[in-house]
Amino acid sequence: MAENTFTVEEGVTVTDEVMAAIAGLAASDVEGISYIGNGLTRENISHAGASKLSKGIHIIREEDGSITVRLAVVLKYGYEVPKVCHEIQEKVKTNVTNMTGIQVKEVDIRIASVEVNSTGEQA
Repeated sequence: MAENTFTVEEGVTVTDEVMAAIAGLAASDVEGISYIGNGLTRENISHAGASKLSKGIHIIREEDGSITVRLAVVLKYGYEVPKVCHEIQEKVKTNVTNMTGIQVKEVDIRIASVEVNSTGEQA
């Protein structure tokens, strides 16, 4: 992940790694998500380094100052894909904007896989 910084307000900047962590934490709050990218869960996302974050979360700076967030997620079996994806998009947009003031233009989600637990029941 390239080390970009985003100016939140005068004298305050955050790195793209911080933006990715905010987006990842927001997405991991959505029911139906097993994990993000390469095994990122709510418990380990804030401790993940840039290389691990970059495998599942990409922050792209747009010309107008907004950002696009690209996420790869693994869904739990039994959840409605469109519903879960819409909830991820809304949570990521809301949390990133509320915490940083930076507008999120798009949240692109790639379903990397579907996880079935050992009992085959919905979590």
